[in-house]
Amino acid sequence: MNTLALDDAAQQPQPEHLPNDWLPIREVARQTGVNAVTLRAWERRYGLIVPHRTAKGHRLYSDEHVQRVMAILTWLDRGVAVSQVKALLDSKSPAPVSPGNDWQTLRQTLLQAISELAERRIDDLFNRAMSLYPPRTLCEQLLIPLLADLEQRWQSQFGSQMQRMFFHSWLRSKFGARIYHNNRQLSGPVVLLVNQSDRPMEPHLWLAAWLVSSADCPVEVFDGPLPVGELALACEYLSPRAVLLYASKTLNLPQLPKLLGNIHCPILLSGPAVVIHHDQLPVYTHGIANLSLARDPLEAYGELNRLGLI
Repeated sequence: MNTLALDDAAQQPQPEHLPNDWLPIREVARQTGVNAVTLRAWERRYGLIVPHRTAKGHRLYSDEHVQRVMAILTWLDRGVAVSQVKALLDSKSPAPVSPGNDWQTLRQTLLQAISELAERRIDDLFNRAMSLYPPRTLCEQLLIPLLADLEQRWQSQFGSQMQRMFFHSWLRSKFGARIYHNNRQLSGPVVLLVNQSDRPMEPHLWLAAWLVSSADCPVEVFDGPLPVGELALACEYLSPRAVLLYASKTLNLPQLPKLLGNIHCPILLSGPAVVIHHDQLPVYTHGIANLSLARDPLEAYGELNRLGLI
């Protein structure tokens, strides 16, 4: 949870002082999944949400405001940029829009900055995007397509390994810092995420960790595979609410029952390996009743939600 959000929440009047049916910003954030920083940015920059203000300046929201936030999320999930949403909400006959243009422009700008190893420019672009969009929207519309564009570019381009190491290191540091900060504010059992690939700094693992952390759930990330026995030992020490294994390549399928057999919390296997082994996984995991599958970070996040774990 962002520090500004915590400060804003701390300044809200107590519930007994609120008018009937009006909500403080912290409660709107809880109900909608849009953090307070983003709600304030939507208000200041685009006039998307205009809350009631008390004499002391506290923001209060009605049920209609909450429904408007949900309508904004519906448009964002369709790929519409936040700058275009107000006209769509306020018009009874919305004009056609080009939802992909703003996202495509931002991706191209980031691709150029990454190719030039321009860390500060990348950071500024991401910070602005993170203040305007919920994490799920940002992953779906920007980060996952950006990573796909980069992998395609890096197949044959000179300097690709340099760019990959630079950007993956930046991404892990960026999300790692946010996760660390969130963990200091949260309590309760963690979701344990383990990179079960032989390649370090798997960006989709860190996207999944950031999505889970942004749902006010503490996370622990092991950015490297654990041998048979040690994953169960880690679970014994951490008592996680769930384990997410990310695998980008082929797995040693005969080892899966031994690796996962002594883990008693829900297990989620995610990543390209789920697609690679789609037909074989049921054969090797039929005895693991607490196992679910997800192809990417968004599916993993959705499955954890479905199971009531975040």
